[in-house]
Amino acid sequence: MIDPARASSRMTLRVRFCETDLMGIVHHGNHLLYFETGRVDWLRRRGVTYATWAARGLHLPVVDAEVRYHKPARFDDELIVETRLAELRAASVRYVYTLVRDGVRLAEGSTRLACVDDAVGVRRFPDDVRDVFLLGELP
Repeated sequence: MIDPARASSRMTLRVRFCETDLMGIVHHGNHLLYFETGRVDWLRRRGVTYATWAARGLHLPVVDAEVRYHKPARFDDELIVETRLAELRAASVRYVYTLVRDGVRLAEGSTRLACVDDAVGVRRFPDDVRDVFLLGELP
């Protein structure tokens, strides 16, 4: 069971010029990059990097992604990426994200990641990996 108090994290990032389009608005595809940045930070705060798991032959490719856009972000905006573990299954995990500027929700979305091995075969999460999702240390 997911502990709501441990399921979320927040990080800030600043929009770079190269992430914007001709209108000066963050290109829609970059929201998924922001979500990934939040997800990597979420794991790091729990003492894990993707590289550590990849060295064990454990990979987490995104198999489903969804983004809903509410308001534009622009060059040099400081954004908060809120990342929350929403669901943990035997061989997949789902995160939900909210992108915020000055308390205003700009976008929200979710990703599902599958647990696969080096041959890209689906596998169950090992117990120690499940523990990171459910019990990982927070700073």
